[in-house]
Amino acid sequence: MLHKKTGSALFTEIQNAFIGLDTQYTLATGETTKRIYLDSTASTLMMKPAHDVVEHYYQHYANTHSTLHFGAKISTDYYQWAHERMLSFLGANPKTYACFFTGSGTTAGMNRLARVFKHGRPEKTTALVSIMEHHSNDLPHRKHMEKIIHVPLKERNGKLGCVCIDMLENICKEHQGQLNYIALTGVSNVTGIMNPIYEAAEIAHRYGAYMIVDGAQLAAHVPVQMCNPKHPEQNIDALVFSGHKTYYPGSPGVVVARKDLLLSVEPEEVGGGMVQDVFTENYVVKSTFPDREEAGTPNIPGAIGLAVAIDILDRIGMDFLFKEEDKLIQLALDKMTNIPGIRIYGETNTNHCKRVASISFNMKDLDHGLTAAILNDYFNIAVRNDCFCAHPYVKEMIMDDLMSGVENIEMDDIDDYIELKRGMVRASFGLYSKDEDVHALADALMEISKNAEKYISHYHVDASGNYVHKSFRFDIEPFYPI
Repeated sequence: MLHKKTGSALFTEIQNAFIGLDTQYTLATGETTKRIYLDSTASTLMMKPAHDVVEHYYQHYANTHSTLHFGAKISTDYYQWAHERMLSFLGANPKTYACFFTGSGTTAGMNRLARVFKHGRPEKTTALVSIMEHHSNDLPHRKHMEKIIHVPLKERNGKLGCVCIDMLENICKEHQGQLNYIALTGVSNVTGIMNPIYEAAEIAHRYGAYMIVDGAQLAAHVPVQMCNPKHPEQNIDALVFSGHKTYYPGSPGVVVARKDLLLSVEPEEVGGGMVQDVFTENYVVKSTFPDREEAGTPNIPGAIGLAVAIDILDRIGMDFLFKEEDKLIQLALDKMTNIPGIRIYGETNTNHCKRVASISFNMKDLDHGLTAAILNDYFNIAVRNDCFCAHPYVKEMIMDDLMSGVENIEMDDIDDYIELKRGMVRASFGLYSKDEDVHALADALMEISKNAEKYISHYHVDASGNYVHKSFRFDIEPFYPI
Protein backbone atom coordinates (compact mmCIF):
# COMPACT_ATOMS: atom_id res chain seq x y z
CA MET A 1 0.00 0.00 0.00
CA LEU A 2 1.14 3.53 -0.82
CA HIS A 3 0.69 4.86 2.72
CA LYS A 4 3.13 2.31 4.13
CA LYS A 5 5.96 3.14 1.72
CA THR A 6 8.79 5.63 2.16
CA GLY A 7 12.13 6.45 0.54
CA SER A 8 13.18 4.80 -2.72
CA ALA A 9 10.23 2.37 -2.75
CA LEU A 10 7.75 5.24 -2.62
CA PHE A 11 9.79 7.22 -5.17
CA THR A 12 9.62 4.35 -7.67
CA GLU A 13 5.86 4.09 -7.31
CA ILE A 14 5.16 7.84 -7.37
CA GLN A 15 7.32 8.41 -10.48
CA ASN A 16 4.64 6.67 -12.53
CA ALA A 17 1.66 8.09 -10.62
CA PHE A 18 1.10 11.39 -12.43
CA ILE A 19 -1.88 12.38 -14.55
CA GLY A 20 -0.83 13.14 -18.14
CA LEU A 21 2.26 10.95 -18.38
CA ASP A 22 0.54 8.65 -20.90
CA THR A 23 -1.10 11.39 -23.00
CA GLN A 24 -0.70 10.77 -26.73
CA TYR A 25 -0.71 13.17 -29.70
CA THR A 26 -0.42 12.71 -33.46
CA LEU A 27 2.72 14.26 -34.94
CA ALA A 28 3.60 15.91 -38.23
CA THR A 29 4.84 12.51 -39.41
CA GLY A 30 1.35 11.03 -38.92
CA GLU A 31 2.66 8.85 -36.08
CA THR A 32 0.85 8.89 -32.70
CA THR A 33 3.17 8.74 -29.71
CA LYS A 34 3.24 9.39 -25.99
CA ARG A 35 4.38 12.87 -25.11
CA ILE A 36 7.57 13.56 -23.17
CA TYR A 37 6.80 16.36 -20.73
CA LEU A 38 9.86 18.56 -20.19
CA ASP A 39 8.10 21.76 -19.11
CA SER A 40 7.94 21.18 -15.36
CA THR A 41 9.54 24.51 -14.45
CA ALA A 42 6.51 26.27 -15.94
CA SER A 43 4.07 23.91 -14.23
CA THR A 44 4.34 20.35 -13.00
CA LEU A 45 1.95 17.52 -13.73
CA MET A 46 -0.66 16.46 -11.20
CA MET A 47 0.37 13.88 -8.60
CA LYS A 48 -2.42 11.30 -8.81
CA PRO A 49 -2.45 10.15 -5.14
CA ALA A 50 -2.90 13.78 -4.06
CA HIS A 51 -5.65 14.22 -6.65
CA ASP A 52 -7.36 11.06 -5.37
CA VAL A 53 -7.33 12.36 -1.80
CA VAL A 54 -9.02 15.57 -2.88
CA GLU A 55 -11.61 13.66 -4.93
CA HIS A 56 -12.45 11.75 -1.75
CA TYR A 57 -12.52 14.98 0.28
CA TYR A 58 -15.11 16.51 -2.06
CA GLN A 59 -17.68 14.13 -0.55
CA HIS A 60 -17.30 16.12 2.67
CA TYR A 61 -16.65 19.56 1.19
CA ALA A 62 -17.86 22.56 3.15
CA ASN A 63 -16.47 25.97 3.97
CA THR A 64 -14.03 26.37 6.84
CA HIS A 65 -14.25 28.52 9.99
CA SER A 66 -17.05 26.48 11.52
CA THR A 67 -17.29 23.24 13.48
CA LEU A 68 -21.05 23.11 13.88
CA HIS A 69 -21.62 20.48 11.19
CA PHE A 70 -19.62 17.46 10.13
CA GLY A 71 -18.42 18.69 6.74
CA ALA A 72 -17.24 21.99 8.22
CA LYS A 73 -15.38 20.13 10.97
CA ILE A 74 -13.58 18.02 8.35
CA SER A 75 -12.75 21.00 6.11
CA THR A 76 -11.50 23.12 8.97
CA ASP A 77 -9.33 20.33 10.31
CA TYR A 78 -7.88 19.41 6.89
CA TYR A 79 -7.21 23.06 6.05
CA GLN A 80 -5.42 23.63 9.35
CA TRP A 81 -3.34 20.52 8.72
CA ALA A 82 -2.36 21.90 5.30
CA HIS A 83 -0.84 25.00 6.92
CA GLU A 84 0.97 22.95 9.53
CA ARG A 85 2.33 20.62 6.84
CA MET A 86 3.87 23.53 4.93
CA LEU A 87 5.68 24.74 8.04
CA SER A 88 7.09 21.33 8.90
CA PHE A 89 8.11 20.67 5.28
CA LEU A 90 10.17 23.87 5.22
CA GLY A 91 11.64 23.42 8.68
CA ALA A 92 9.90 26.54 10.00
CA ASN A 93 9.20 26.72 13.74
CA PRO A 94 5.42 27.29 14.15
CA LYS A 95 6.06 29.49 17.21
CA THR A 96 8.02 31.92 15.04
CA TYR A 97 6.57 31.48 11.55
CA ALA A 98 3.11 31.61 10.02
CA CYS A 99 1.93 30.04 6.78
CA PHE A 100 -0.79 31.45 4.57
CA PHE A 101 -2.02 30.67 1.06
CA THR A 102 -2.28 33.17 -1.80
CA GLY A 103 -4.30 33.13 -4.98
CA SER A 104 -1.75 33.48 -7.79
CA GLY A 105 1.30 31.42 -6.93
CA THR A 106 4.53 33.10 -5.93
CA THR A 107 3.57 36.43 -7.47
CA ALA A 108 0.83 37.33 -4.98
CA GLY A 109 3.01 36.31 -2.05
CA MET A 110 5.94 38.43 -3.20
CA ASN A 111 3.71 41.46 -3.69
CA ARG A 112 2.38 41.00 -0.15
CA LEU A 113 5.87 40.73 1.34
CA ALA A 114 7.17 43.75 -0.57
CA ARG A 115 4.35 45.83 0.92
CA VAL A 116 5.01 44.44 4.40
CA PHE A 117 8.68 45.31 4.34
CA LYS A 118 8.13 48.73 2.80
CA HIS A 119 5.54 49.84 5.36
CA GLY A 120 7.12 47.98 8.27
CA ARG A 121 10.41 49.85 7.88
CA PRO A 122 9.75 52.93 5.72
CA GLU A 123 13.12 54.43 6.63
CA LYS A 124 14.88 51.47 4.95
CA THR A 125 14.54 52.36 1.28
CA THR A 126 16.78 49.84 -0.51
CA ALA A 127 16.32 46.19 -1.49
CA LEU A 128 18.73 43.82 -3.22
CA VAL A 129 17.78 41.25 -5.83
CA SER A 130 19.87 39.38 -8.40
CA ILE A 131 19.88 39.76 -12.15
CA MET A 132 18.62 36.16 -12.49
CA GLU A 133 15.26 36.81 -10.84
CA HIS A 134 11.89 35.88 -12.31
CA HIS A 135 9.71 38.97 -12.73
CA SER A 136 7.64 37.89 -9.72
CA ASN A 137 10.71 38.40 -7.51
CA ASP A 138 11.84 41.60 -9.19
CA LEU A 139 8.89 43.78 -10.18
CA PRO A 140 7.12 43.79 -6.76
CA HIS A 141 10.28 45.16 -5.16
CA ARG A 142 10.75 47.72 -7.93
CA LYS A 143 7.17 48.86 -7.41
CA HIS A 144 7.27 49.19 -3.62
CA MET A 145 10.87 50.10 -2.74
CA GLU A 146 12.57 53.39 -3.59
CA LYS A 147 15.80 51.77 -4.71
CA ILE A 148 16.59 48.32 -6.14
CA ILE A 149 20.13 47.04 -6.68
CA HIS A 150 20.78 43.97 -8.82
CA VAL A 151 23.58 41.86 -7.38
CA PRO A 152 26.05 40.55 -10.00
CA LEU A 153 26.59 36.85 -10.64
CA LYS A 154 29.80 34.85 -10.61
CA GLU A 155 31.34 34.41 -14.05
CA ARG A 156 33.71 31.69 -15.23
CA ASN A 157 34.88 31.19 -18.81
CA GLY A 158 32.18 33.54 -20.02
CA LYS A 159 29.35 31.63 -18.30
CA LEU A 160 27.22 33.10 -15.51
CA GLY A 161 26.85 31.14 -12.29
CA CYS A 162 25.19 31.83 -8.96
CA VAL A 163 25.05 35.11 -7.04
CA CYS A 164 28.49 36.44 -6.10
CA ILE A 165 28.55 36.38 -2.31
CA ASP A 166 31.55 38.71 -2.08
CA MET A 167 29.81 41.33 -4.22
CA LEU A 168 26.64 40.88 -2.18
CA GLU A 169 28.50 41.66 1.03
CA ASN A 170 30.26 44.67 -0.51
CA ILE A 171 26.91 46.11 -1.61
CA CYS A 172 25.47 45.51 1.88
CA LYS A 173 28.42 47.36 3.44
CA GLU A 174 28.01 50.27 1.05
CA HIS A 175 24.28 50.61 1.75
CA GLN A 176 24.25 49.74 5.45
CA GLY A 177 21.54 51.71 7.18
CA GLN A 178 19.36 51.99 4.07
CA LEU A 179 19.09 48.27 3.34
CA ASN A 180 15.67 46.78 4.06
CA TYR A 181 15.93 43.25 2.66
CA ILE A 182 17.54 40.88 0.19
CA ALA A 183 15.25 38.87 -2.09
CA LEU A 184 16.86 35.98 -3.99
CA THR A 185 15.59 33.04 -5.95
CA GLY A 186 16.69 29.72 -4.49
CA VAL A 187 16.92 28.20 -7.98
CA SER A 188 16.88 30.04 -11.31
CA ASN A 189 13.84 29.25 -13.44
CA VAL A 190 16.02 29.72 -16.54
CA THR A 191 19.21 27.75 -15.88
CA GLY A 192 18.34 25.75 -12.76
CA ILE A 193 21.42 27.21 -11.03
CA MET A 194 21.14 27.23 -7.23
CA ASN A 195 21.94 30.28 -5.11
CA PRO A 196 23.67 30.17 -1.68
CA ILE A 197 20.60 31.40 0.19
CA TYR A 198 21.85 30.56 3.68
CA GLU A 199 25.12 32.45 3.20
CA ALA A 200 23.11 35.34 1.78
CA ALA A 201 20.81 35.27 4.83
CA GLU A 202 23.81 35.47 7.16
CA ILE A 203 25.12 38.51 5.29
CA ALA A 204 21.67 40.13 5.28
CA HIS A 205 21.30 39.77 9.04
CA ARG A 206 24.86 41.02 9.64
CA TYR A 207 23.86 44.32 8.05
CA GLY A 208 20.41 44.63 9.60
CA ALA A 209 18.46 43.39 6.58
CA TYR A 210 15.87 40.64 6.16
CA MET A 211 16.12 37.65 3.82
CA ILE A 212 13.30 36.67 1.43
CA VAL A 213 13.62 33.55 -0.74
CA ASP A 214 11.72 32.92 -3.96
CA GLY A 215 11.20 29.18 -3.58
CA ALA A 216 9.13 28.63 -6.72
CA GLN A 217 11.81 26.36 -8.24
CA LEU A 218 13.26 25.32 -4.89
CA ALA A 219 10.50 23.66 -2.91
CA ALA A 220 9.89 20.66 -5.19
CA HIS A 221 13.57 19.92 -5.79
CA VAL A 222 15.80 20.87 -2.84
CA PRO A 223 15.59 20.25 0.92
CA VAL A 224 14.86 23.53 2.71
CA GLN A 225 15.42 24.43 6.36
CA MET A 226 14.18 27.90 7.25
CA CYS A 227 15.28 27.57 10.89
CA ASN A 228 18.81 26.46 11.75
CA PRO A 229 19.15 26.10 15.56
CA LYS A 230 22.93 25.72 15.25
CA HIS A 231 23.28 28.78 13.02
CA PRO A 232 20.26 31.08 13.63
CA GLU A 233 22.02 33.87 11.74
CA GLN A 234 21.27 31.82 8.59
CA ASN A 235 17.52 31.64 9.23
CA ILE A 236 15.27 32.66 6.33
CA ASP A 237 12.81 35.41 7.27
CA ALA A 238 10.26 34.64 4.53
CA LEU A 239 9.88 32.14 1.70
CA VAL A 240 7.30 31.93 -1.07
CA PHE A 241 6.55 29.10 -3.48
CA SER A 242 3.88 27.97 -5.95
CA GLY A 243 1.69 24.90 -5.56
CA HIS A 244 1.32 24.43 -9.31
CA LYS A 245 5.09 23.94 -9.52
CA THR A 246 4.99 21.42 -6.68
CA TYR A 247 2.90 18.65 -8.25
CA TYR A 248 -0.59 20.00 -7.58
CA PRO A 249 -1.87 22.27 -10.40
CA GLY A 250 -4.82 24.33 -9.25
CA SER A 251 -3.42 24.83 -5.76
CA PRO A 252 -2.56 28.23 -4.28
CA GLY A 253 0.75 29.92 -3.63
CA VAL A 254 2.36 29.52 -0.22
CA VAL A 255 3.94 32.16 2.03
CA VAL A 256 5.88 31.21 5.14
CA ALA A 257 7.11 34.25 7.05
CA ARG A 258 7.98 35.43 10.52
CA LYS A 259 4.84 36.34 12.46
CA ASP A 260 6.34 39.49 13.96
CA LEU A 261 7.02 40.90 10.50
CA LEU A 262 3.49 40.18 9.28
CA LEU A 263 1.96 41.67 12.42
CA SER A 264 3.77 44.96 11.84
CA VAL A 265 1.50 45.89 8.91
CA GLU A 266 -2.24 45.50 8.37
CA PRO A 267 -3.02 43.04 5.55
CA GLU A 268 -3.68 44.62 2.18
CA GLU A 269 -6.62 42.30 1.46
CA VAL A 270 -9.57 42.78 3.81
CA GLY A 271 -12.90 40.99 4.05
CA GLY A 272 -14.58 38.03 5.65
CA GLY A 273 -12.64 35.80 8.00
CA MET A 274 -9.71 38.12 8.75
CA VAL A 275 -11.45 40.44 11.22
CA GLN A 276 -12.08 40.00 14.92
CA ASP A 277 -14.99 42.42 14.89
CA VAL A 278 -16.58 45.04 12.67
CA PHE A 279 -18.38 48.22 13.78
CA THR A 280 -19.98 51.00 11.81
CA GLU A 281 -17.00 53.25 12.55
CA ASN A 282 -14.07 50.79 12.32
CA TYR A 283 -12.96 47.16 12.34
CA VAL A 284 -10.47 45.08 14.30
CA VAL A 285 -8.10 42.77 12.40
CA LYS A 286 -7.34 39.37 13.90
CA SER A 287 -3.88 38.81 15.32
CA THR A 288 -4.07 35.05 14.72
CA PHE A 289 -2.72 33.20 11.69
CA PRO A 290 -3.53 32.22 9.03
CA ASP A 291 -6.93 33.95 9.30
CA ARG A 292 -5.36 37.41 9.44
CA GLU A 293 -3.78 36.95 6.00
CA GLU A 294 -6.56 35.02 4.24
CA ALA A 295 -9.54 37.25 3.57
CA GLY A 296 -12.50 35.52 1.96
CA THR A 297 -13.16 31.88 1.19
CA PRO A 298 -9.83 30.16 0.48
CA ASN A 299 -8.96 27.51 -2.09
CA ILE A 300 -9.55 24.71 0.41
CA PRO A 301 -9.30 21.71 -1.97
CA GLY A 302 -6.18 23.13 -3.62
CA ALA A 303 -4.45 23.66 -0.29
CA ILE A 304 -5.31 20.15 0.87
CA GLY A 305 -4.10 18.59 -2.39
CA LEU A 306 -0.83 20.50 -2.19
CA ALA A 307 -0.33 19.42 1.41
CA VAL A 308 -0.79 15.77 0.39
CA ALA A 309 1.76 16.19 -2.41
CA ILE A 310 4.16 17.84 0.05
CA ASP A 311 3.59 15.03 2.53
CA ILE A 312 4.52 12.46 -0.13
CA LEU A 313 7.66 14.39 -1.08
CA ASP A 314 8.65 14.47 2.57
CA ARG A 315 8.10 10.73 2.96
CA ILE A 316 10.27 10.02 -0.06
CA GLY A 317 12.87 12.40 1.39
CA MET A 318 13.98 15.65 -0.17
CA ASP A 319 17.65 14.73 0.24
CA PHE A 320 16.97 11.56 -1.75
CA LEU A 321 15.06 13.48 -4.45
CA PHE A 322 17.80 16.08 -4.70
CA LYS A 323 20.42 13.38 -5.32
CA GLU A 324 18.25 11.63 -7.91
CA GLU A 325 17.65 14.84 -9.81
CA ASP A 326 21.34 15.75 -9.60
CA LYS A 327 22.14 12.51 -11.45
CA LEU A 328 19.47 13.27 -14.06
CA ILE A 329 20.72 16.82 -14.66
CA GLN A 330 24.30 15.59 -14.96
CA LEU A 331 23.23 12.99 -17.51
CA ALA A 332 21.39 15.67 -19.50
CA LEU A 333 24.37 18.03 -19.44
CA ASP A 334 26.75 15.26 -20.49
CA LYS A 335 24.52 14.19 -23.39
CA MET A 336 23.66 17.69 -24.58
CA THR A 337 27.19 19.10 -24.53
CA ASN A 338 28.16 16.49 -27.15
CA ILE A 339 25.59 17.73 -29.67
CA PRO A 340 27.12 19.84 -32.47
CA GLY A 341 25.97 23.44 -32.58
CA ILE A 342 24.29 23.53 -29.16
CA ARG A 343 24.89 26.32 -26.68
CA ILE A 344 23.90 25.70 -23.06
CA TYR A 345 23.48 28.84 -20.97
CA GLY A 346 24.88 29.39 -17.50
CA GLU A 347 27.64 27.57 -15.65
CA THR A 348 27.59 23.91 -16.71
CA ASN A 349 30.19 22.59 -14.26
CA THR A 350 28.06 21.42 -11.34
CA ASN A 351 31.14 21.34 -9.11
CA HIS A 352 31.17 25.14 -9.35
CA CYS A 353 27.38 25.68 -9.33
CA LYS A 354 24.77 23.10 -8.49
CA ARG A 355 21.83 22.85 -10.89
CA VAL A 356 18.37 21.41 -10.55
CA ALA A 357 15.24 21.31 -12.66
CA SER A 358 16.20 23.26 -15.81
CA ILE A 359 18.59 23.52 -18.74
CA SER A 360 18.23 26.35 -21.27
CA PHE A 361 19.93 26.24 -24.65
CA ASN A 362 19.90 27.28 -28.29
CA MET A 363 20.82 25.47 -31.50
CA LYS A 364 23.09 27.00 -34.14
CA ASP A 365 21.17 28.60 -37.03
CA LEU A 366 17.80 27.80 -35.37
CA ASP A 367 15.70 30.37 -33.55
CA HIS A 368 14.42 29.25 -30.16
CA GLY A 369 10.81 29.18 -31.36
CA LEU A 370 11.69 26.97 -34.29
CA THR A 371 13.62 24.49 -32.16
CA ALA A 372 10.71 24.22 -29.73
CA ALA A 373 8.24 23.75 -32.59
CA ILE A 374 10.30 20.98 -34.18
CA LEU A 375 10.71 19.16 -30.84
CA ASN A 376 6.95 19.25 -30.39
CA ASP A 377 5.76 18.55 -33.94
CA TYR A 378 8.21 15.78 -34.82
CA PHE A 379 9.27 14.25 -31.50
CA ASN A 380 6.35 14.96 -29.10
CA ILE A 381 8.74 16.58 -26.62
CA ALA A 382 7.13 19.45 -24.72
CA VAL A 383 9.60 22.23 -23.90
CA ARG A 384 9.22 25.97 -23.38
CA ASN A 385 10.89 28.83 -25.22
CA ASP A 386 11.28 32.60 -25.01
CA CYS A 387 12.56 34.64 -22.03
CA PHE A 388 10.72 32.80 -19.22
CA CYS A 389 9.67 35.99 -17.38
CA ALA A 390 13.34 36.70 -16.65
CA HIS A 391 14.16 39.24 -19.36
CA PRO A 392 17.30 40.90 -17.90
CA TYR A 393 18.93 37.53 -17.15
CA VAL A 394 18.16 36.06 -20.56
CA LYS A 395 19.27 39.21 -22.40
CA GLU A 396 22.56 39.19 -20.49
CA MET A 397 23.31 35.63 -21.59
CA ILE A 398 22.24 35.90 -25.23
CA MET A 399 23.63 39.36 -26.07
CA ASP A 400 26.33 37.91 -28.32
CA ASP A 401 23.71 35.80 -30.11
CA LEU A 402 21.49 38.85 -30.66
CA MET A 403 24.30 40.90 -32.16
CA SER A 404 25.50 38.12 -34.45
CA GLY A 405 24.27 38.79 -37.96
CA VAL A 406 22.68 42.19 -37.23
CA GLU A 407 25.09 43.93 -39.61
CA ASN A 408 23.50 42.01 -42.51
CA ILE A 409 19.93 42.99 -41.63
CA GLU A 410 18.07 45.98 -43.09
CA MET A 411 17.22 48.65 -40.50
CA ASP A 412 13.47 48.17 -41.05
CA ASP A 413 13.81 44.46 -40.26
CA ILE A 414 16.04 44.64 -37.17
CA ASP A 415 13.18 44.66 -34.63
CA ASP A 416 11.64 41.51 -36.14
CA TYR A 417 15.06 39.86 -36.34
CA ILE A 418 15.83 40.54 -32.66
CA GLU A 419 12.38 39.38 -31.59
CA LEU A 420 12.92 36.00 -33.25
CA LYS A 421 16.39 35.65 -31.74
CA ARG A 422 15.61 36.98 -28.25
CA GLY A 423 15.07 33.85 -26.23
CA MET A 424 16.11 30.30 -25.44
CA VAL A 425 14.70 26.79 -25.34
CA ARG A 426 14.22 25.33 -21.87
CA ALA A 427 13.99 21.65 -21.00
CA SER A 428 12.91 21.16 -17.41
CA PHE A 429 12.46 18.10 -15.27
CA GLY A 430 10.32 16.84 -12.41
CA LEU A 431 9.98 13.87 -10.10
CA TYR A 432 8.49 11.83 -12.96
CA SER A 433 11.38 12.56 -15.36
CA LYS A 434 13.56 9.55 -16.19
CA ASP A 435 16.82 8.78 -17.97
CA GLU A 436 14.83 7.67 -21.01
CA ASP A 437 13.36 11.18 -21.31
CA VAL A 438 16.85 12.67 -21.32
CA HIS A 439 17.99 10.20 -23.99
CA ALA A 440 14.94 11.02 -26.11
CA LEU A 441 15.69 14.75 -25.89
CA ALA A 442 19.36 14.28 -26.72
CA ASP A 443 18.55 11.99 -29.66
CA ALA A 444 16.01 14.48 -31.01
CA LEU A 445 18.45 17.40 -30.74
CA MET A 446 21.15 15.36 -32.47
CA GLU A 447 18.73 14.57 -35.31
CA ILE A 448 17.76 18.25 -35.60
CA SER A 449 21.42 19.28 -35.58
CA LYS A 450 22.26 16.89 -38.42
CA ASN A 451 19.21 17.74 -40.55
CA ALA A 452 18.48 21.35 -39.70
CA GLU A 453 17.82 22.49 -43.26
CA LYS A 454 15.21 19.77 -43.78
CA TYR A 455 13.24 20.88 -40.72
CA ILE A 456 13.65 24.60 -41.45
CA SER A 457 12.05 24.10 -44.87
CA HIS A 458 8.79 22.93 -43.27
CA TYR A 459 8.14 26.14 -41.29
CA HIS A 460 7.28 29.78 -41.79
CA VAL A 461 6.85 32.70 -39.38
CA ASP A 462 3.26 33.90 -39.02
CA ALA A 463 2.02 37.44 -38.35
CA SER A 464 2.41 36.94 -34.60
CA GLY A 465 6.05 35.93 -34.91
CA ASN A 466 5.42 32.25 -34.25
CA TYR A 467 6.96 29.37 -36.19
CA VAL A 468 4.14 27.44 -37.88
CA HIS A 469 4.38 24.20 -39.84
CA LYS A 470 3.46 24.70 -43.50
CA SER A 471 1.30 21.59 -43.84
CA PHE A 472 0.73 20.05 -40.39
CA ARG A 473 -2.08 21.40 -38.21
CA PHE A 474 -2.82 20.18 -34.68
CA ASP A 475 -6.58 19.78 -34.20
CA ILE A 476 -7.50 21.00 -30.72
CA GLU A 477 -11.23 20.31 -31.09
CA PRO A 478 -11.17 16.62 -29.97
CA PHE A 479 -9.46 17.64 -26.74
CA TYR A 480 -12.11 20.08 -25.60
CA PRO A 481 -13.54 18.83 -22.27
CA ILE A 482 -17.13 19.74 -23.20
